[in-house]
Amino acid sequence: MSVAEVRAALLAVNGPDKPYRVRNALPAEHADLVAEWHVVEPAFGSGRSREQVERTFKIRMRLGPSQHEVRVRDEQLVVTRAGRPPGRIVAREHGRGPRIISVSWRWHYEKGPDGRRQRVEDFRFDTRDLRGPLQNAVVAAGWTWRGVSKL
Repeated sequence: MSVAEVRAALLAVNGPDKPYRVRNALPAEHADLVAEWHVVEPAFGSGRSREQVERTFKIRMRLGPSQHEVRVRDEQLVVTRAGRPPGRIVAREHGRGPRIISVSWRWHYEKGPDGRRQRVEDFRFDTRDLRGPLQNAVVAAGWTWRGVSKL
């Protein structure tokens, strides 16, 4: 497939039901495409110990037509805020590399329709939910998905 077809396949991963978006990269991002997912987790705790976590996960992609490969680098920024309302930054983490796996979820239990206790998911964030569809689109196009430390 051509570069234009691979680009179109990656952009087609977008959808109104998706929590992330795939877009053309800005010049300062030094990439061809960027997939990004920004989420604010529900706050937990009470009073001064109340915390809220914001996550921004990006996959920067550079298309290499001569090698038929997409070079990718993951980046993640995690900011934890505390207090009431959560406002004061108490922790900040930043990571980047060829493959970042980050999973966060929260659930509660409630009575189900059959009267039995069941777990109900409140929140879920898994970087593989973004990487998987992108990687599948690249491989389906006959190209190689290559995680790198530097684009």
